Amino acid sequence: MPAPSAWRRRAAPDHLIAGEDCDSYSGAMFESHFQTFTDEANGAHGAERLSRLRDELARLKLDGFLIPRADEHQNEYTPPSAERLAWLTGFTGSAGTAVVLPRRAALFVDGRYTLQAPAQVDVKAFELHNSGECAPDRWLEKQISAGWRIGCDPWLHTPAQLARYERAIKAAGGVLVRVETNPLDAIWRDRPAPPAGAISIHPPRYAGEGADSKISHVQAALGKADALVLSDPHAVAWAFNIRGCDVAHTPIALCFALLPAKGRPTLYVDRARLSEPVRAALSFLDIAKPEALLRDLRALGAARKLVRFDAATVPARLVQTLEKAGGTADVGADPTALMKARKNKAELRGAAAAHLRDGAAMVEFLAWFAREAPEGRLTEIKAAEALETFRRATKKLKDISFPTISGMGPNGAIVHYRVTETTDRKIARGLFLIDSGAQYEDGTTDITRTLAVGKPTVEMRDRYTRVLKGHVSVATSIFPKGSSGAQIDGFARRALWEAGLDFDHGVGHGVGSYLSVHEGPQRISKLGGVALEPGMILSNEPGYYKTGAYGIRLENLIVVAPRAIKGAEREMLGFETLTLAPMDLSLIEPKLLSREEIAWLNAYHARVRKALTPLVTPATAKWLAGATKPIRN
Repeated sequence: MPAPSAWRRRAAPDHLIAGEDCDSYSGAMFESHFQTFTDEANGAHGAERLSRLRDELARLKLDGFLIPRADEHQNEYTPPSAERLAWLTGFTGSAGTAVVLPRRAALFVDGRYTLQAPAQVDVKAFELHNSGECAPDRWLEKQISAGWRIGCDPWLHTPAQLARYERAIKAAGGVLVRVETNPLDAIWRDRPAPPAGAISIHPPRYAGEGADSKISHVQAALGKADALVLSDPHAVAWAFNIRGCDVAHTPIALCFALLPAKGRPTLYVDRARLSEPVRAALSFLDIAKPEALLRDLRALGAARKLVRFDAATVPARLVQTLEKAGGTADVGADPTALMKARKNKAELRGAAAAHLRDGAAMVEFLAWFAREAPEGRLTEIKAAEALETFRRATKKLKDISFPTISGMGPNGAIVHYRVTETTDRKIARGLFLIDSGAQYEDGTTDITRTLAVGKPTVEMRDRYTRVLKGHVSVATSIFPKGSSGAQIDGFARRALWEAGLDFDHGVGHGVGSYLSVHEGPQRISKLGGVALEPGMILSNEPGYYKTGAYGIRLENLIVVAPRAIKGAEREMLGFETLTLAPMDLSLIEPKLLSREEIAWLNAYHARVRKALTPLVTPATAKWLAGATKPIRN
């Protein structure tokens, strides 16, 4: 999902529910830290920093350099010390690449950021390109001359990424040079220190399975491989039942691990990050300094071992080290990904509990919004702050699971909109979209609701209802075992297609268990080729976006579950909805809904009302009764 928020955290309004101080939960430090960083890293510095980088490249006898928005693990959320692209260019989006040459420099971003990038970057220093139309490797091939040396940091690219650049550079007669130290680090004088937060144990009551059992399952899945390198910190967290606080919004520790086909795993991390109780709980593995990983890979290479790597996250540097020493690299799928995606009974109980708690906080917010929005004093930032305050009042919030998308009117039509103090729009008549989530120790949430402020137009009601029809179609779908998300994707679009409409994002992404709000490999998308299995949690979020006017998205989290059908000849699956919060009845046109769709909505609202009424204030309970009343066509 989207990059870290660029709006500054403020004190909670006095009239909201009293909660803990913002700094009392783990996520607060990341918002304030990242804001300090992004205030400094703006486009005004671009030309000067670009000049310093070119001087450093000349000293290293390099004609160019690749700067991806990535850390050593290809994380969605990266620590401030890894935000090299933002420091150099001013661009703070979650995906992008810069290419610096002697006389030209370019920034490549995807379609989500074609509006954001020009607002943040000095366009006189960096030319901007849509990576979907002009890929950086193809651009580079046309710009360089024979004999040019283009540098890269092999810790920040996967082997497949570097292979694409190498082909393009070689075709132009140049050479790709893998540097030992990143030249940006030499000129970034006030670069923040890498994170070194404490590592904690994820309790068995939430994990549902011991680390020893998980390790045995992974070892059994290695086939002919002698070892597996865990380069994805989410995989390390899941396999060893640990959590960390190294990046915003996702409780992971940035570290690597080596899992042999037989014997004890090794976790590469500074021992100072492990308390005595945590070390005792991790007695099943060995602990080594982070730099020891290269030494151990050389030893495996010298012994001619076959080592499996995760193609999506492994730094090219690790594969290069093994192969140079004589080993064989098997770069492919990490077997932990599917294991992690299939939630066990304890994780599913935790998810239900987290959604019940989060649903109560969400309903308190919705009732508050219904009272406050007509007064005309709210803004996008104030609404986002309010929702976070209600979540903090649960006393269970660890962090928000991603920066809240809070968009009024035309801002809601920007799918990955990030409110800033510059763009902060007053909430007035029209449609307001809020997409948010929370991290609780027992589960991760993600919910989107679109709310009418004032009387909606006929068109708004038509579009909202068509999105709702798609949402219900996914929620009620039944499909044979082995079906993928690609086969479900069209269910969410049919009502929009019938009106000549569509949306450009996928219908749903996977969600972790007190881990990433974006978890693979499962997804509901045209590109979702992985079979959906019981226990997988996904989002269900069709939408519609009218550029310059408004956006609509309705998102619940759902879990894949078996479906018993009398006389069925095949094993069938379906979805159960986890999220609990009402849809906006004022935006629904009942005449567009079938009898079955109305029955689903009324049953869902009855479930929301029954589950949440005992958990909210009397005033909110009264509002909830009206917000969930049955409808008829």
